Amino acid sequence: SVCKSSFAFAVERCICNMQAGSQMIKLRGKSKALVRLFYLDEHKSCIRWRPSRKHERAKITIDSIHEVCEGMRTEVFRRFANNNFDPNCCFSIYHGDHVESLDLVSTNGEEARTWITGLKYLLAGISDEDSLAKRQRTRDQYPFNCTFSEADKNGDGNLSIGEVLQLLHKLNVNLPKQKVREMFQEADTDENQGSLTFEEFCTFYKLISTRRDLYLLMITYSNHKEHMDLNDLQRFLENEQKMVNVTKDYCKTIINQFDPCSENQTRMVLGIDGFTNYMRSPAGDVFNPEHYQVNQDMTQPLTNYYIASSHNTYLTGDQLLSQSRVDMYAYVLQAGCRCVEVDCWDGPDGEPIVHHGYTLTSKILFRDVVETINKYAFAKTQYPVILSIENHCTVPQQKKMAQHLMEVLQDKLDLSNINVNESRRLPSPELLKGKVLVKGKKLPANIDAEAEEGDVSDEDSGEEDEEEEDHSMSTNCRTYMCSWQVSSLNESLTNQILQLKPAQLVRLNQRQLLRVYPFNYRVDSSNFNPQPFWNAGCHLVALNYQTEGRMLQLNRAKFAANGNCGYVLKPKCLCKGAFNPMLEDPLPGHRKSQLVLKIISGQQLPKPKDSMLGDRGEIIDPFVEVEIIGLPIDCNKQQTRVVDDNGFNPMWEETLVFTLHMPQIALVRFMVWDHDPIGRDFIGQRTIAFKSMMPGYRHVYLEGMEEASIFVHVAINDITGKVTFYYISFLFCINVATEILTVVEGEVHFQNENFLTISSPPCHPRCSCLSFFILDPSSGTLNTRTVLLRNKYGRSLDGRRNPQWQPLSIPATPALSRCVNDPDTPSSKDSPFKGRRSQSVPRRHPPSPPNTPHHIRKDFLNQHPLPQCSYSAPKNYLYNNHSLAESESSSLSSLDSLDLSTLPSRFPDNQQQTMGTLQREMNALFEQKMREIRCHSPLFLRGKL
Repeated sequence: SVCKSSFAFAVERCICNMQAGSQMIKLRGKSKALVRLFYLDEHKSCIRWRPSRKHERAKITIDSIHEVCEGMRTEVFRRFANNNFDPNCCFSIYHGDHVESLDLVSTNGEEARTWITGLKYLLAGISDEDSLAKRQRTRDQYPFNCTFSEADKNGDGNLSIGEVLQLLHKLNVNLPKQKVREMFQEADTDENQGSLTFEEFCTFYKLISTRRDLYLLMITYSNHKEHMDLNDLQRFLENEQKMVNVTKDYCKTIINQFDPCSENQTRMVLGIDGFTNYMRSPAGDVFNPEHYQVNQDMTQPLTNYYIASSHNTYLTGDQLLSQSRVDMYAYVLQAGCRCVEVDCWDGPDGEPIVHHGYTLTSKILFRDVVETINKYAFAKTQYPVILSIENHCTVPQQKKMAQHLMEVLQDKLDLSNINVNESRRLPSPELLKGKVLVKGKKLPANIDAEAEEGDVSDEDSGEEDEEEEDHSMSTNCRTYMCSWQVSSLNESLTNQILQLKPAQLVRLNQRQLLRVYPFNYRVDSSNFNPQPFWNAGCHLVALNYQTEGRMLQLNRAKFAANGNCGYVLKPKCLCKGAFNPMLEDPLPGHRKSQLVLKIISGQQLPKPKDSMLGDRGEIIDPFVEVEIIGLPIDCNKQQTRVVDDNGFNPMWEETLVFTLHMPQIALVRFMVWDHDPIGRDFIGQRTIAFKSMMPGYRHVYLEGMEEASIFVHVAINDITGKVTFYYISFLFCINVATEILTVVEGEVHFQNENFLTISSPPCHPRCSCLSFFILDPSSGTLNTRTVLLRNKYGRSLDGRRNPQWQPLSIPATPALSRCVNDPDTPSSKDSPFKGRRSQSVPRRHPPSPPNTPHHIRKDFLNQHPLPQCSYSAPKNYLYNNHSLAESESSSLSSLDSLDLSTLPSRFPDNQQQTMGTLQREMNALFEQKMREIRCHSPLFLRGKL
């Protein structure tokens, strides 16, 4: 205990010295040395320095640090012109997505040791945290500490009204200045009037950030009480979150853990503050927490798994000029990669080197690479590592390579306990735990021991070699019957085989491993789309881990589904039997899955990173795009409407519906965009394996952002076969709560498979909303659509007399489209849905209520600030409100171009939804409820957190 106390005291002293700051030299390039003051911020969350032109962005977060290296080990130190520093004063910090190095020289060795010790302690403290725990920790620090310090421009410990207004603009909050001043005055309670202290700022911030969507959800389940009791909470968890075996004790645990009000804890009720805390915690995340651990069968042959693979692992950038670094092996192995590439060439003094041949990339020693792999191979997971050797060395240096491998890796190479001849199947990841497998071509058996020519490259760049391998792969699979055989093909060749003989490619991947690597012309280290190759069962789809972007995000999502251990079990149809991923119905007779996503709201969405004016730019106009990435037949993309001037708490309330033939292989990608008149700017994304999504009300946190999220409701249904619809009802609704008009004789016809047209005018001059319902008599499933009616000038007909009516075209749901050619539906020539065609009008419909159980749906509708719609169906028909379909379906294949920036917006600026009487009444009610909450909530007690 004495030793522990001494160590804790030493570490604490290091942290205090780091926070006080140290004058150090920062090396840049080959000759520039900058003297800066480096210090650890008060929250121990990032390293900052000054002076710097970057101002607030001059920082490195502790979470982004990969490793702290002592001495002069980096390329920057090696290449620096006047390299006469004392090694004891030198250290480097590897950080960021691209593993950049911050190279520092302290004034003395003791100071360097202080920083190295302190940083390693901080890294050790977070190394065992998963991503949810990290986000929870940063959330405890944010927004109050970081936001307050960044907003306090003059550093006086108080925020003026001007500083608060600047902060709100930065946070994308668009509130009237008078409203801001009122809340400012309400929070400003001390003697120093006209400015907010930190405690007052916390009160002010929570005044503007109360979640309207969560409040409405809470009162729905609490029967309009200001809190949930144990029964309400239990019912919510079971009905909405689809949790089973929820006990009262579990609900009590939630209240004690998340509700900050001691009175609520005594009464065993969950107030709005506690409910918000719970829903924003890891328990409310869209990602299944069980998938942070290995959850799949790991005892099957290696051929039954996808394996996380890296291409040109040693490079930090492009294929021509970038640096080669051994640290890249440490980085990718700790990121979950299980197959790394080593390009070996003859080096000086008989020592093999690693670099990209015939280019200007820097060179590193093969032995250093092997030592780094040995150190980090099993730091995060014990499942086997595969070394993909691209060997260009002569025979003598190949022998040197073998010597280094055996000396460094030792028993990690020993497979004597595995009888390779016993079975024609490869061993399992479980059986190979802690082992390193070497993949490479063998030398000819009759080669001279002193031969200098020994090039046995595993990746051939010549056209002749590629054509020969193409021939053998596509026409004679029996050549590769040996289970230990591994083929390595570039993306172009593999894609040709996939297009011409997809079923045969799947069959080959059932017998042996196949590695797919980027085409040689990707000199910028860009990545191809891995999904088509995963669809065919290709195991080792190698990507450039140094290049962040969409493809690497798909790769992370893929392998996150199994604890990020580097191995993901393939679906059964890809492991055994015939399968063709290119068919329109690849699994005939199998159940399909329907994903119903309600995009409800957004929270603290930042301005785009590449915004020209940065934080000073205009407040964003966000919308959400959801993409399904999987089999070609499943690839689909839909988006919500645009919310103007609100990135802080935009509300969409739109439902998107997707049908998936093979959900086991699909990824769901959430993207948030900022709409502007000349295009759209990317804000952030989160990609998740379909099978890792949790049902119910969930937060989707944007990757790499501390607080930005979107709030959604997830429902997944099984569907089979074709659906026949023949019960259709139309409802015209006006924006007056007491007046609902129903029209059942409107003239309707299908314009084509994508649009249906309503040609008859509404019978009421103030009609503004149309809902129609199509009922499937076989399953009782009800599909609904709701749209705003508009006159020929594109304006809403809300509350206007004598509107000018024109025919309206509405994007059809997938279910409606199927009605056109359904054999069980009357033919088009006999159909009553006939009429003249009309010009297509883009959709802009009001949001629908969330997917809540039927017995509480009416309560929610009473609180919903939108026109009310009621409907009736035959008594013998049941409906399922998880099958709501409100959005246009599009079928954009992920095999096509992935550049989304050129797509035009679907929502012209002049299509703005007008606030109706009911919405105004609901807003007034919400303000009243908020005032009542503030009187009782401990979060709003003045002078306290």
